[in-house]
Amino acid sequence: MTISISAIPSPVLLQGSSRIAYRDPTALVHKGTFHLYYTLVETESDGGVYMYTAESTSKDFITWSPPRRLTPRSRKFNFSSPGNVIRHNDRWMMCLQSYPRPNGEKYGNADSRLWTMESFDLVEWSEPKLLRVKGPHIPVEDMGRMIDPYLVESVEEPGKWWCFYKQNGVSLSWSYDLEEWQYYGHEHAGENVCILHDDGQYIMFHSPPNGIGVMRSNDLQHWSHDEGLLTFGQSEWEWAKGRVTAGFVLDCKHVQGIGKYVMFYHGTGPKDEEVIFDTHACIGIAWSDDLKVWEWPKKMQ
Repeated sequence: MTISISAIPSPVLLQGSSRIAYRDPTALVHKGTFHLYYTLVETESDGGVYMYTAESTSKDFITWSPPRRLTPRSRKFNFSSPGNVIRHNDRWMMCLQSYPRPNGEKYGNADSRLWTMESFDLVEWSEPKLLRVKGPHIPVEDMGRMIDPYLVESVEEPGKWWCFYKQNGVSLSWSYDLEEWQYYGHEHAGENVCILHDDGQYIMFHSPPNGIGVMRSNDLQHWSHDEGLLTFGQSEWEWAKGRVTAGFVLDCKHVQGIGKYVMFYHGTGPKDEEVIFDTHACIGIAWSDDLKVWEWPKKMQ
């Protein structure tokens, strides 16, 4: 199938509703198929809310398969917010969070933690395994609330992995085997971190209360902030007027028909997420040649 990014008819890839929200996207392309992972929030007929990590696939960014749940129905865990999927030791590894809301809490409680799942084929996934980013000797109950993980390998020191996650701004831990971790510190940043290495530097996309911010580093440890925020067409979009957030950038520069960086994000509207956190959120798309100037469907209209 021939892909043409200019043929995408709408900035909305997955449309939320009064009982469904699509949040926190991440993605990869493998053997000609785009795999889009995200938080699927479902409000059931009795009003109960459940969160899942789910997947949809596409060949062209236009037609997407129905959501396929990868995690169990459980208010105790609410596995969600997949950060990214990496390749490690001949298998795929996804990092994600638990977001417990056992008593109907609006947000994940203090037991929110980080986890990984593994797969050999991107079809069957292992049960989530706790990611002990504070080190093996720190009791689980003392790790503190943490959400939105992202894994990135050091370019300067291959085999050294860093995990970025939301705690005290964004916190950092490192590991050589993705099993035993050492806590490093934290930086002032928003949530839903995504990091790429481009033109000799690391570029971090993160989410403050609204919009997507950009930070830069030469070593993954010391960061500077760019001015301004990415909000795309938010001022004209009812579906995203409440919030644009959770940007994930996929390098598709070598994908025929794309040739660009593609950002997935979610938008909530017309009201803010504080009002409609569990409903209506949509997955949106934008793209860029240089990670600075961004375009999206019907941008000029």
